[in-house]
Amino acid sequence: MDIPVLVLCFAVLLVIGVLLSEIAHRTILSSTVIFLVGGFVLGPGVLDVLHVQQGDAAVSVLAELALFSVLYSDGMKAGLGELRRAWRLPGRALLLGLPITLLLTAFVAHWLVGLPWLEAFLLGAVLSPTDPVFAAAIVGRGEVPARLRHLLNVESGLNDGLALPIVLLLLSAAGAQGSGGWQLAEELLLGVAIGIVVPSVVILLERVPLLAATESLQPLLPAATGLVVLGLCLTTQANLFLAAFTAGATVASLSPRFKKEFERVGELVAEQLKLVGILVFGALLTPTFLFRDVGWEGWLFAVLALVVARPAALYLSFLGSRFPLKEQVAAMWFGPKGFASVVYGLLVLSAGIPEGDHLFHLVGATIALSVVAHSSTDVVVAGQFADSEAKS
Repeated sequence: MDIPVLVLCFAVLLVIGVLLSEIAHRTILSSTVIFLVGGFVLGPGVLDVLHVQQGDAAVSVLAELALFSVLYSDGMKAGLGELRRAWRLPGRALLLGLPITLLLTAFVAHWLVGLPWLEAFLLGAVLSPTDPVFAAAIVGRGEVPARLRHLLNVESGLNDGLALPIVLLLLSAAGAQGSGGWQLAEELLLGVAIGIVVPSVVILLERVPLLAATESLQPLLPAATGLVVLGLCLTTQANLFLAAFTAGATVASLSPRFKKEFERVGELVAEQLKLVGILVFGALLTPTFLFRDVGWEGWLFAVLALVVARPAALYLSFLGSRFPLKEQVAAMWFGPKGFASVVYGLLVLSAGIPEGDHLFHLVGATIALSVVAHSSTDVVVAGQFADSEAKS
């Protein structure tokens, strides 16, 4: 992959995305769609400006760095304070909805596509996280009920981290290269330890009067803490994804001020890295990939994963709750397959398991369909809530 060309393509699309952001806020257009379609058009199958291949090591490194930043930001939403507030509905979506989504997705993959059960469960785990950034009008507009926005934000903030250990364990069981049981356990435990210890030490040091940061540099401290976590993981082989999520949760629990400072710079950086990842992912979705390799069974699986597995899982999760039906239906639909699924799919592809290519094709088709479907309906659904609010 030609990095200078990638930087130029990303910069141009970022300028276009920012200039169109006001229009996108009011229409079915979204920045995610711009970068996904831009990657597709610029990729090897169309204009061939971005020379991206599935086995490219630079793709994996970029995806891992982007997911590290995303999980660090997501972990910030998992602080004890956040979890104590309005936990009932997000708890149902996470503790019931996520495993049911995984099981239903696996069932469809096994019986429709013919995947063995182990690989089907792995596919379900990869596709179970959600990301409402792909449906920004739902979580970013005041006319949408706060309860629904809170549910989708908390669910998406936590389900990436909850799905990760399942993905890694199933990858190990499927015979992924260099992922023996004890080695994996050590990597996971070391990642958790680093994610707890490093932020704790930094926060304690920052409270020493002689070491206090100036106001202008305070936003850099939580970002620098994340970089220390990343560096330690890379040098010790600890699991950097679990470390990132744990570190974010530790920061949010021990220092709400650190969390607030990080939001000023860190989330913007994470969003840009995510868009770079979407651009590269779009370049991997060549016409051959989409129209020949996926096949009709793959596209039917993608449709069922979006319109059956997620809605059915949340319907079962909300039984007995007093969640209004209109908000419940919106939550059932807006479970877009997020950036974590992109990277988990790349992990599967690079793991060397027998069904790796097949799984990645199914992941790619589902995410592409999800981005288009959810990003093009969020404004419409948000408008329905606005109409109801106006009538009342």
